[in-house]
Amino acid sequence: MFDIKGAIGTASLAAILGSWVLTGCAQFAEPASLPPATVYEHAEAAENSAAVPIPVGGTAAALTRPLTDAGWFCAQARSNADGRVLWCRIAHLDDTDTVHPQVAQFLLDHDDRLAWAWFPPAGQGTYQQGEDPQVADAAAPALAAVWPGAGDRVRREIDDFARDLGDPMVRRSDEIPATAWRDEHADYRFSDLHGLLVTARDVSVRRWPLGAEHYATTMSSAVDDLRAGGYDCFYPPQRSCTRVRSNGYFDVTLRDDQIVSARFGIGSLIESGRQRHPLSEEFPHGLTFLAEAVRRPVTERIEQARRSGTSFAGIVAGTIVIIDARRGAAEGDDLVAYLDIQIGAPLAATVPV
Repeated sequence: MFDIKGAIGTASLAAILGSWVLTGCAQFAEPASLPPATVYEHAEAAENSAAVPIPVGGTAAALTRPLTDAGWFCAQARSNADGRVLWCRIAHLDDTDTVHPQVAQFLLDHDDRLAWAWFPPAGQGTYQQGEDPQVADAAAPALAAVWPGAGDRVRREIDDFARDLGDPMVRRSDEIPATAWRDEHADYRFSDLHGLLVTARDVSVRRWPLGAEHYATTMSSAVDDLRAGGYDCFYPPQRSCTRVRSNGYFDVTLRDDQIVSARFGIGSLIESGRQRHPLSEEFPHGLTFLAEAVRRPVTERIEQARRSGTSFAGIVAGTIVIIDARRGAAEGDDLVAYLDIQIGAPLAATVPV
């Protein structure tokens, strides 16, 4: 069997969490709660999981405009009677053309006020002195657009954190390095593990949006079709499937049995103008983890990316679709590529992001 992923190299991600106590920084032995307690412990509250573009005007547009101007993709991922969630993403490429995604999440209340935000570190890595300050570069302009003075404070605090992290007098500890501050708008916590968490002081949302039914089915209904395609799936309890014969994977985030987001890898091999690696090789019954109403348009968008070997980030039939394509060497009109695909956005404040 031709290993498409192996033909262009595999990506590996090592998340190495530092263990340092920072002199001069606030210390926390335990990381902040993700998600905050009880926010998902509720019955459905007029849940709407159809993704839509960021509305023109208002807080959502103000928050995301600095990000979209810098090349991010942003969408309203889901909403309910109490609030709505915005999800933004950008793909950073390293020297080997490996993608390291960075995301930002925002929760707005029903009065269009920012209640909570999260800026995780890109690639789930550690923050080291001299690194590109990606979290600050995302958070500072976004927060400054709605809260005067917040952006400058974010940059200053994160710069101080980086400086203390590089202090030769810092001693080892089992604690996660972190710093915290507050202003008239919110409480802020920056850590090596979670990045920047922001909780508004005078705004809260009791029931956070949790819907996904618009675009996804349940894992129990999809697992047999995945096994038919050669995936090793042990569900329950595992949420990750592997396909050894093609070096493939299929990972989900769940709410109970409901699929909230899915990530999987699939290849494309075009020779003499024909697709030699059909989608049916991994998914003989089609993408049955998708709701029937969105299955065909999402499949067509994936096939378009496989024919062209190009990436994509957007909304298809009310569904967030992210495709990161890595192309290998090929002659003439031939094409070999491996595509990492994400369908849907995980629930806010849950990992993976």
